[in-house]
Amino acid sequence: MLPSTAALSLDPQRGFLPSQDPLTRLPQPFDAWEQVALGLPKLLASDHIRRTIEELPPFPVDQIGNDRERERAMTLLSYLGHAYVWRGGKPSATLPARLAVPWHTVAESLGRPPVLSYSSYSLHNYFRFDSKRAVECGNVALIQNFLGGLDEEWFILIHVEIECKAGPGLAALHACLDAAEAKDAGQLQHHLATVHASIEAIFAVLKRMMEWCDPYIYYHRVRPYIHGWKSHPDLPNGVIYEGVDAYAGQPQQFRGETGAQSAIIPSLDAMLGIGHKEDMLRTYLMEMRTYMPPEHRAFIESLEKRGSVRAFVEHAGVAPLNEVYNACVEGVERFRSLHLEYAAAYIFRQAQTDAKNPHAVGTGGTPFMKYLTKHRDETALHRIG
Repeated sequence: MLPSTAALSLDPQRGFLPSQDPLTRLPQPFDAWEQVALGLPKLLASDHIRRTIEELPPFPVDQIGNDRERERAMTLLSYLGHAYVWRGGKPSATLPARLAVPWHTVAESLGRPPVLSYSSYSLHNYFRFDSKRAVECGNVALIQNFLGGLDEEWFILIHVEIECKAGPGLAALHACLDAAEAKDAGQLQHHLATVHASIEAIFAVLKRMMEWCDPYIYYHRVRPYIHGWKSHPDLPNGVIYEGVDAYAGQPQQFRGETGAQSAIIPSLDAMLGIGHKEDMLRTYLMEMRTYMPPEHRAFIESLEKRGSVRAFVEHAGVAPLNEVYNACVEGVERFRSLHLEYAAAYIFRQAQTDAKNPHAVGTGGTPFMKYLTKHRDETALHRIG
């Protein structure tokens, strides 16, 4: 039986995006913090960002009233936290208590680490110009920026539209498993067609990345601020969160923001039965689930607990069913192939000119090229027939 999408925090039209558009600004008690966040592009062009954050009034965590405010607070604190660490010639290995304590408190309430993650960077960081139009490029813009500019906007907004376009397919995943368990080839074929349409839609959006996001600008102006402090050569011990009792003054190591923290591809892999052999990337991808909202992790796990449709498709021997299943697998493979091309163009081929932006690893801290290639190739092996 298909679990309630509400219980799994999945909107049938928007997928893992929030059902209600994100809050663009916290209420009046947070004005001083919102003003600094609004001015972040200007502050990052100066040498005032760290002093400005240190001089902010206490962040009124106890006045956060609902989940939308909590997510906005997490985005705001995450952007200011990364701006504090990464602005300047040398990253800061310490976050002041004025920022670290509320960041940790809000992160704990959301079940995520106090670091900028995909959820704050993309899922809860957009607004629509026209509320009657879809969540799509051309009708959305970012609430929060680092430096700002078209390349930064476009890079994130492509991900926002991908998440929305994935919605109908994600909503059909449990229905696919229901049909397989009922040995209903016709129903499974129908639901897999919905999944395939979503995969084609998100691939079409991903293909647009280079329209307005230049690899050089991405590498030198966008990427440096989304690094974390785990497996980063300039912060080998991580970052100290001053005043956070739970950390007892010890430096913490957290991965940086990355699309690997999206639940879309792991969910598709689970339903289709696409498996990957143990390697550093697979271990890393499992770690990335700890940076997802807990309800997104729960959705992936709800699929994995049920197995996949692959065995039924193989044994059913129905040609049209094989075709649509293979089309889904090939769609995931093409998505991974294009992602690999972008990893090469946007990161690997860019010259290393900035010590805080090492090209040998991804923003999450992995040697990505070798393992992305391997996972792409492993996906192709799952075609039937």
